[in-house]
Amino acid sequence: MAEHMQIGEVAERTGLSLRTIRYYEEVGLVVPSARSQGGFRLYNEPDVARLLLIMRMKPLGFQLDEMRELLAILDATPGDQVPDPEARLREFAGIAEQRCDELRSRLRNAEEFAGTLRSRLDDVARRGS
Repeated sequence: MAEHMQIGEVAERTGLSLRTIRYYEEVGLVVPSARSQGGFRLYNEPDVARLLLIMRMKPLGFQLDEMRELLAILDATPGDQVPDPEARLREFAGIAEQRCDELRSRLRNAEEFAGTLRSRLDDVARRGS
């Protein structure tokens, strides 16, 4: 039998808050694989992997319905009725690449600004000496 973890351990492993994990359950992105006799949520490794995947989608700005659709495509097995999964995956991959480019550009701008501040701080420190 696979080892199960309670939500606190999952939160610790993923860096997600308990509230966020519960929210992802409420909106149907992840479902605990089991419940304890006391009703506690129990998660296994595939559940944790799914949460980590959701975490990777979040900074790319995917909306909940897009996340649900993408997870359904990724979860599909041969014979599942998923409309044109290859085309949708290609589309999602293109969106992800575009958003990564945008994030890289924003990071470059932020790093340049941080460099400006460091340089200004160095100038101020030299004048104060």
